[in-house]
Amino acid sequence: MAKKNSSFVCTECGNDSTRWAGQCSACKEWNTIKEVRLSKASPAEKHAGYSGTQSTTQLLSDVTLEKTERLSSGITEFDRVLGGGIVHGSVVLIGGTPGAGKSTLLLQLIANTAEKGATVLYVSGEESLQQIAERAIRLSLPLDKIKMLTETSVQRICDVLTELKPTILVIDSIQVMHTESSDTSPGSVSQVKESASYLTQFAKRNGVSIFMVGHVTKDQSLAGPMTLSHIVDTQLILASTDDARFRVLRADKNRFGSVGELGFFAMDSAGLKEVKNPSAMFLNRTEKPASGSVVTVLWEGTRPLLVEIQALVTECQYGNPRRLAVGFDQNRLAMLLAVLSRHAGIFTASDEIYANVVGGIKVTETSSDLAILISIVSSLKNTIVPHDCFFFGELGLNGEIRPVANGYARLNDAAKHGFKRAIIPKANAPKNALPGLKIYPVSSLSEALTALDEIS
Repeated sequence: MAKKNSSFVCTECGNDSTRWAGQCSACKEWNTIKEVRLSKASPAEKHAGYSGTQSTTQLLSDVTLEKTERLSSGITEFDRVLGGGIVHGSVVLIGGTPGAGKSTLLLQLIANTAEKGATVLYVSGEESLQQIAERAIRLSLPLDKIKMLTETSVQRICDVLTELKPTILVIDSIQVMHTESSDTSPGSVSQVKESASYLTQFAKRNGVSIFMVGHVTKDQSLAGPMTLSHIVDTQLILASTDDARFRVLRADKNRFGSVGELGFFAMDSAGLKEVKNPSAMFLNRTEKPASGSVVTVLWEGTRPLLVEIQALVTECQYGNPRRLAVGFDQNRLAMLLAVLSRHAGIFTASDEIYANVVGGIKVTETSSDLAILISIVSSLKNTIVPHDCFFFGELGLNGEIRPVANGYARLNDAAKHGFKRAIIPKANAPKNALPGLKIYPVSSLSEALTALDEIS
């Protein structure tokens, strides 16, 4: 019988301790240390999928470079986020709040690949087969091509995989899986870590692409140990926007593609449908123009995205004016206000300022700096920015407007959506004019405000 060991593990961050403590030394959370009993698997318990052969060293120059083979999921937005398709032998973890559509998306994915001749297996540890069948009927999916299994033991799942040899495996969800080599209950830190590691090793040795569904915590981060994110190849998050009809799929980690790529979907009774023009999702502006509302062009992954930025400047009713930023960094808002005061002579020290990126998009690049300040100035002066005007550009501490990447692609996409005027960095001004688009190139914040007065 394998020797058992006890360990004290934080349920929030997965940090191991030699003894129990009231507060975790890593994440500083209270009452999260739990005792777990671990046991090592005996040689007889090792699965047939593990060859047990001794590893040998190899020169990096002797490694044969092969093009990564990818399988299309049949969902263009999903393939975009993955980096071009499903990589054979990859392990993808997809998380999201309950009802976001994780199971629906994966069910549609394996149905599409099954129709192309791939062997697929959907393993459910939470829902019954009847519930999944009802969903598949509602989505009009081919029931005769999707193989199902209700199981929570990773060893028994791998036994089925060895016999079936599927191309794609879906695990719903990793939090309910358990390995027989550990005595802890399913969902514990050790069980999630060992189950994910076991399945990942099997996927790498047998070329099976695995999609794992993961739960999220109240702060929208993936539940379980942090090591879970390191084990998998790709980590995706499926989230709702302010409009409950739409979903945004983003990659937080991707060993086979770019991080930060976004995929957009619309949820209806027929499941998740791709949104071919995501800018239309975030440009649902009111017919009557209002002050403090401007449009900027972000660059998300490999494409431009038009979003609306709103600002509200109001007199402070108390002694400490509040600054609130939703959708971008709070500290960057404070920096932009300091630049506005120093280089434009517009003081907001006694005003409360609220800035928001409409649609729930998280802005991670600096190209929205100019648009944020223009929206604040518009609200402060109660002036309306025309609906056919947009802005982008990074703001420096000396008040200069710095260029951003992919400027021409941003201009071209905005022109396709009917915008007529643009205030952009001088370095991003194209050599050849775009039909129907008047460009105001600026090199400083003062020039941008002068151009704003001209078009308002």
